[in-house]
Amino acid sequence: MDGVIFDFNGTLFLDNDKHILAWNKISQTLRGKGITEEELHTKMNGVTNKYIVRYLNGGTPNEDIEALYSKRKEEYYREFCKADTKNFHLIEGAEALFNDLKKRKIPFTIASASIKENIDFFVENFHLDRWIDPDSIVYDNGEYKDKEAMFFQAAKNIQVPIDKICVIEDSLAGVKASVKAGIQDIRIIDSGHIANQVKDLKSVKEIGNTMADLHL
Repeated sequence: MDGVIFDFNGTLFLDNDKHILAWNKISQTLRGKGITEEELHTKMNGVTNKYIVRYLNGGTPNEDIEALYSKRKEEYYREFCKADTKNFHLIEGAEALFNDLKKRKIPFTIASASIKENIDFFVENFHLDRWIDPDSIVYDNGEYKDKEAMFFQAAKNIQVPIDKICVIEDSLAGVKASVKAGIQDIRIIDSGHIANQVKDLKSVKEIGNTMADLHL
């Protein structure tokens, strides 16, 4: 392991409930019903907003609708985050791990399906720039086909070959993208309850509930 790429939502910040609340509001508007937690884990986590909105809109591509409701969902999401002050913090062990990686001079960054407004929100509120160059963070700017492409860009940003990268993920989509990218060291934060589905994968080296459970 020469470098680390962290997912963010559900990995560094436990926020599945906020996404459910926000997507519920969008889902009610687009299809007259809310979403299930199963849908969140199987259809949404690790997937860019464009394709989630398309899914909720019956699978019909419509760039205007996708852009509008993607932005609106994230506005709802940030409101829910700020309202829950008790839980608005990085996952247990994250800061200690960041400090340890810095001490060991192991480069790391974030690859997230979040949009820029959310990344800016996280950098500002969690002071991520203490450890990570914000310019190295890869997010959904509309240019990446999927999370696999994001991993390649993130590895390039920290100047580490993709096969020397450790990825820390929480979603099935993220794990599948990691495997497809050729990443050989995947650690899981099991906020999405995917442990039983990924534990036998050769590239999955460790599964924990917080960053304090992982041994990089």
